[in-house]
Formats: sequence, C-alpha cells, structure tokens
Amino acid sequence: MPLPTMTHSSAFLLPASTDAAAAATTYALIVLNQRLPRFAPLLWARARLRVCADGGANRVFDGMPELLPGEDPAQVRTRYKPDVVKGDMDSIRPEVKEYYSNLGAIIVDESHDQDTTDLHKCVSFITREPPVPDKSNLCILVLGALGGRFDHEMGNINVLYRFSNIKIVLLSDDCSIFLLPKTHAHEICIERSVEGPHCGLIPIGAPSNSTSTTGLRWNLDNTNMSYGGLISTSNIVDDDKVTVTSDSDLIWTISLRN
Repeated sequence: MPLPTMTHSSAFLLPASTDAAAAATTYALIVLNQRLPRFAPLLWARARLRVCADGGANRVFDGMPELLPGEDPAQVRTRYKPDVVKGDMDSIRPEVKEYYSNLGAIIVDESHDQDTTDLHKCVSFITREPPVPDKSNLCILVLGALGGRFDHEMGNINVLYRFSNIKIVLLSDDCSIFLLPKTHAHEICIERSVEGPHCGLIPIGAPSNSTSTTGLRWNLDNTNMSYGGLISTSNIVDDDKVTVTSDSDLIWTISLRN
C-alpha cells in the first residue's frame, strides 16, 4: 500500500505569495535567542500567533528596529509585540519583560520545568487549545534555532522528532531545516527565487536502509545512508519539485538565497 504524500513549500518566504497552499496554511512563529534573520518582519506578518522563547524577546526588541532602520524604533517595537513570551525566564532582560507585559503580551514563566527546551515549551503551547484552534494545516516557523551553541542546535532538531506530526521549519539567514517523517512520501516544492540550489538529506537518529529521490542532481535509488557511511550533503536541486521516500525519518535542509 503506497504511503500518503506530504507536501512542503517555502512560499511563506515569498514577498507576496499567491500560492494556494500557503494561503490555506495557518502559520505560527517562534523566536529563539539568536540573531533575527533578514526576513523576520515578513514572517511576523504571515503568522497568526507569535511566541518569543525567553531571550527571543530581547532579539525582537533589539533586532526589529535594526532590520527596519528607516522607521522610528519605538513604533517598530510597539508594532512587533509578541503575543506570548514563554520559557524559564533566565535570559530575558527585566526591562524587556516589563515593556512587553505593559503592551499586553502574555508572560508564561515555566522555570519549574528544566526537562524540556524553550522551543519544546513553545511548540507545546502552540499545539494545545486554544492558541491555534485549527491545527489541520498548521506550520510552525522557528527563528533563531540555528547558530550559537551546538547542543542548543541539536536540542532544537530533536524537537522536530518529538513533534513529528507537526510541520516545524527551523530557519536562519543561510538555510531552512525540517523533518521528513518516514510515515509519508514527500513532495518538496522548490521556490527558486528564495531557496537552493544546495540541499541535503541527513539520517539523524537512525540509519536509512532505503532512500529514493527525484529532482536532485545526484538522486538516491534505494540508497543506504548512515553516520559513518554515506549521507547526502552538498546535493543540488535540479527540478521545481523534489520527491523523497525513505524507511527512516530524514532531515531535509536547503540553502536560502540572499
């Protein structure tokens, strides 16, 4: 019996998307404690819910005015107010916490929970009722998940596996990363104006005994991939659609264009 197909698109990065799938998607945005990428204002406008994880609030407070240098910083900070600030509150500056609280942001202190990461806490919040009632086409975009400490990056990638039933995209200025669960076949629509050509398929967590692709310069054909063996890095997208099937969960990554 063929696997059901899951489709993926980075149309949310287009300046004025007319993509029907993107228009029907409910986006939530999470900001973590790393430098904001250049497209942060665009994704902020796309999102129905915006959640800052602890020190991510500092990044919005400081970084949004830097990304919009022609505007009054006070007006920018008022306009880009997070809906929720959530985490263990060990990184947010007191004046930033007070500023957003006074603007009506919900402050959720979870310092009692040291067993999950700030990203895990934010995803749990978004996927519970009532923050995003319609989860049938939910996609969570995460800024600041890449760069900085390697253990933080690995913890953020682990969240993709912990919530494998939810579409979560980790974004930096350089690349996007998301999980391809083995429960589905995957169609990845390539938005050439904003992404590519370099891409990779990484078997983090478990080896793949059989992975097949189309649309890549160097396609895989029932290929075995594992750490200590072959992994598909520095591949190239050749077509507007890439397909992937695998007997293992895989991480997909693709470069983002300036």
